[in-house]
Amino acid sequence: MSSAPADAAVYRGGDPIAEVVRSGFTESFHRGSVAVTDSAGTLIARVGDAVSPVFPRSAIKPVLAVAMLRAGWKPAGDAELAVAAASHRGEPAHVERVERILADAGLDGDALRCPPDFPMDPAAARAIVAAGGEARRVYMTCSGKHAAMLATCVANGWDTATYMEPGHPLQKLATSVIEELTGETVAATGVDGCGVPVLAVGLTGLALAMSRLVEASEGTEERAVADAMRAHPHLVEGTDQTDARAMRAVPGLLVKFGAEGLHLLAAPGAGAVAVKVDDGASRASMPVALDAFITRGHLTVPESAKEAVEKLIRPEIRGGGRQVGHLRTLL
Repeated sequence: MSSAPADAAVYRGGDPIAEVVRSGFTESFHRGSVAVTDSAGTLIARVGDAVSPVFPRSAIKPVLAVAMLRAGWKPAGDAELAVAAASHRGEPAHVERVERILADAGLDGDALRCPPDFPMDPAAARAIVAAGGEARRVYMTCSGKHAAMLATCVANGWDTATYMEPGHPLQKLATSVIEELTGETVAATGVDGCGVPVLAVGLTGLALAMSRLVEASEGTEERAVADAMRAHPHLVEGTDQTDARAMRAVPGLLVKFGAEGLHLLAAPGAGAVAVKVDDGASRASMPVALDAFITRGHLTVPESAKEAVEKLIRPEIRGGGRQVGHLRTLL
């Protein structure tokens, strides 16, 4: 099911933002759009279409976690809150936290409505296959969000069987909080990969929402989500994935990727950046987002983190088992 108002703006696509150079030859390039805001949420730099609505996919999960806290969900700790905002890879630590959220709500994995899957982490998937295991909903990358949604329903006495339906009280609340924190009206509603509604808003609004999380005062739901993610970066995606590496490298940095080339970054006092890669390629989104945040925005990278950040901005292109090129941003 999907919907869009007849007069909804249409994302027009962006400009060249990155290219892949192999052996000195430009092999491929990516187009996309970028919005950079300051700490007050004012747009200070843009590339391409920074205002028309896009589906943020999993990049919106931190905002959804805020909505669940506001509805009265009380996670056992920061680790469970981080997994609720995660696109995890099914490592044992991820699965353990998801199962903890469900158990605390008096539920088990059968209550989840996300599709059954194997872990995205190759080692975790191999271990399950070797043990004769099967695909399970709890392994699916969005199971943390789904578990927290179910726990929120239990806390409020809402129906747990229909929590993914757009008319469910949980999804209505999610829409309200997304519109509040982005400062925009949802332009279209679709079905995300995990089955929940996905709501279209612009990159500038998404950057504003992320900035509001990191700038929020202690004791607020927004700050709680930001702090939990930054305290447990390995739970937000995976142990050695780009989001975790970036958050470990730069103190205070909050990062969340989404499918189809979305990336959101924010840091206190520095503002935020939102990126959409038009062809959906995830390999370009982090390099462009970090580069834009540093060169077009106000992110300052400490000397101790510069080597790690440079590797994220210029990832290697390999051939024959060795580096033969790199991805280069075009900002």
